[in-house]
Amino acid sequence: GLLKVLEGLSADAVIEEVKESGLKGRGGAGFPTWLKWHFTKESEGETKYVLCNADEGDPGAFMDRSVLEGDPHSIIEGMAIAGYTIGASQGYVYVRAEYPLAVARLQYAIEEARKQHLLGKNIAGTTFSFDLDIRMGSGAFVCGEETALINSIEGKRGEPRPRPPFPAQKGLWQCPTLLNNVETYANIGAIIDQGGSWYASSGTEQSKGTKVFALAGAVRTTGLVEVPIGTPLGDLIFTIGGGIKNGRAFKAAQIGG
Repeated sequence: GLLKVLEGLSADAVIEEVKESGLKGRGGAGFPTWLKWHFTKESEGETKYVLCNADEGDPGAFMDRSVLEGDPHSIIEGMAIAGYTIGASQGYVYVRAEYPLAVARLQYAIEEARKQHLLGKNIAGTTFSFDLDIRMGSGAFVCGEETALINSIEGKRGEPRPRPPFPAQKGLWQCPTLLNNVETYANIGAIIDQGGSWYASSGTEQSKGTKVFALAGAVRTTGLVEVPIGTPLGDLIFTIGGGIKNGRAFKAAQIGG
């Protein structure tokens, strides 16, 4: 995906592909990804930043952790494509300190990407330069909120800022900043590689693509599951999760944190 972009896709063409995919922010708010990218790209400023929210603090949630541990290059690629698109040369991944293995594997992947000239100066021999660093959270649940996360990276108390201005106008160190979560970035490389219409072929009219869920609690089969958006909750619990343990009756499900 990244090499396809560097071989000659314009920033507008990338945004158009993401728009066609229908990808919405996977962090919970469901804001159209292309629109956030568009706003940040159009914001005036010499310096811009790309941030990844990997501060996954919801009880029972381990979707971001699995991507960070199992496929960190998908995040690196997604963020590099985002950097190219909005005109940023530096990105930060904000990871919770309680994920030491995720941090270690992401750091290793970043170093490997630099060795392969897929991060750093003149990526893949082009004029595009983009690098990534990790910033560790210190366990504050509120830092999952984007402006509190920005405050924390700046070394301030992690508390939300009033909005507007939004991060796309004034974010990290008062510069235009793009912030998406782990799962959102992990989709980008495949969308550019396979095409927006390919991604949009699953999901619903309102929300395209797939979503990863962490099944936890009193179901027979726990773990991570990726399903098309629009999959009924009953299918998740009874078909994929195998129903309630010990043949007991279903009472309630808590969705999200």
